[in-house]
Amino acid sequence: MEWFLILINSMEPATVLIISVATVLVAVTGYSVYMSFGPPSKQLADPFDDHED
Repeated sequence: MEWFLILINSMEPATVLIISVATVLVAVTGYSVYMSFGPPSKQLADPFDDHED
């Protein structure tokens, strides 16, 4: 774990910020795909099927 702190301390603050924002973006995208197509998607309701004529 010490190598990680050394790496972070040697980087520019803007680089650390960009990597942090990119990591959060990838995590949120992955979670969204999991919720849309993974096992939890079975609980989602389709509003168009509820209001068919």
